[in-house]
Amino acid sequence: MKSRLKLFGLVAVPALLAAAVPTAYAAGTPQPHSTRAAITGDVLKDLNQNATHTGSVAAGKRISVAISLAPRHDKALDTFVAKVSNPRSSSYGHYLTKRQFAARFGRTDAEINQLKDYLRAQGLTVGTVHSGNLLVDASGTAAQLEKAFGTKLSTWKDAASGRSFYANDTAPTLPTVIASLVSDVSGLNNRAQLHHQTPSTVTPHNGPGGGYTPAQLKGGYNVSGTYTGSGQKIALLEFDGFQQSNITKYDTNYSLGSPTPTVQNVDGGSGALGDGQVEVELDIEVLHAIAPKANVTVFEGPNSDAGEVDTYQAIVDSGIPTTSISWGAAESARTTSNINAVDAVFKAGAAEGLGFYAASGDDGSDDAGDGGTSVDYPASDPYVTGVGGTKLTVTSANAWSKEVAWSGGGGGKSSVFKIPSWQTAVQKSAGGGYRQVPDVSAHANPSPGVSIYSQGSWSSVGGTSAAAPEWAAFAALYNQQAAAAGKANLGFANPALYTASGTGFHDITSGSNGDYSAATGWDFTTGWGSYNAATLASKLLG
Repeated sequence: MKSRLKLFGLVAVPALLAAAVPTAYAAGTPQPHSTRAAITGDVLKDLNQNATHTGSVAAGKRISVAISLAPRHDKALDTFVAKVSNPRSSSYGHYLTKRQFAARFGRTDAEINQLKDYLRAQGLTVGTVHSGNLLVDASGTAAQLEKAFGTKLSTWKDAASGRSFYANDTAPTLPTVIASLVSDVSGLNNRAQLHHQTPSTVTPHNGPGGGYTPAQLKGGYNVSGTYTGSGQKIALLEFDGFQQSNITKYDTNYSLGSPTPTVQNVDGGSGALGDGQVEVELDIEVLHAIAPKANVTVFEGPNSDAGEVDTYQAIVDSGIPTTSISWGAAESARTTSNINAVDAVFKAGAAEGLGFYAASGDDGSDDAGDGGTSVDYPASDPYVTGVGGTKLTVTSANAWSKEVAWSGGGGGKSSVFKIPSWQTAVQKSAGGGYRQVPDVSAHANPSPGVSIYSQGSWSSVGGTSAAAPEWAAFAALYNQQAAAAGKANLGFANPALYTASGTGFHDITSGSNGDYSAATGWDFTTGWGSYNAATLASKLLG
């Protein structure tokens, strides 16, 4: 997965279970495999057109999968999230606990046991059943997975990149009554690798690198020195690691006194340090720049479909209220069922008062790079705040001077998600009735970028990978103020941000990201614009 992760759009999930749960699938008991149903949308399209078949996956190769289940009462869940996130609703801020969510919307223990018994009967090892009873981990050999899911796993070579990968030949199938519960089986292919919005850097320097300092970022966005993020928690979703020595150098240089980040490995972690290290260190240092006293937890997982779903779920399981996401891919790069699986995790997080801020991409209006218009996922998810890019200019006193749209900032219309109700007030004809991206924006231009210390040197780094943590830091500052005022966390922010109708934002009216140009009010390049921390917090606090 590339950093500045993107995922796929929303599609319909299988119908929920209507019949009584049958006898569990006990190991050694003959099973009624004759009636099976496919998990639709859970197979890569057009493989023969853009990849070469090279053989079969070795029967003994061990593979991990993450099995997503459709929530009970999914329509009621949509209604609940809409009310709990709407400042005009009497339910605003009355979020569910993990236990309450599981009781109202998770699958029953009997249904989970039925799935577990079936998997074990096929020889698979069942791992974690995550909070909410909507995600179950399992592993086994390729041969066992082929038997359990009624498909064949083949090896392929991508025509464009030359990268080898494996994928299921056909949509997975399960006994009908179990299939009616399952919305996705992540891990049956490993083609899509999320990418970080590769940070744009200039030549490294011995000093702060020419990029914006914490004082400039905070001054430009009117962050009061009274609020530091103290007592708040922020999560980072990452598919690479970092070196604490680089973070310490940054913090010491700017006398930030930030708490040491905590690492939580998911599914064994992200492995050896790779080219995403700069991304991870950028994310941490930007958070420290704006919310220096917030506690940061870095969730490091494998860059795979199953690893991604599990890492997002681990963040929801943690209950950390604010997450910054700098990894993604164009909507067209994923299976539809896998997008549904990730979307379901975001929706559960919204019900529990968690907010996600995702970079919208660094390829302008053509996120897929195919000459058309496309957007990045998860920035396009209806339960995520998509963050676009700007070029910020500050005065000699570090105050906001002007801001224009950054040419690389991702924006446009989703090809998968219909426009959510909270966005209809700014619906544009160019959106065609689909989700419009981004929602907000912040400084991302690489010259000057953001001053960071990474891999042993100072540099100036840009990209929406910088903009996403700039907004996550604001959310932490807001939550600090809300706690002091006895009010709820911001949670899923979009309904509240759109209700503000531009108050508290720097409206960016010039610049373009390719097919779209900035304009007065909401637009496809910068959304509502960047934040004025003091005035936006005041507006949101009411």
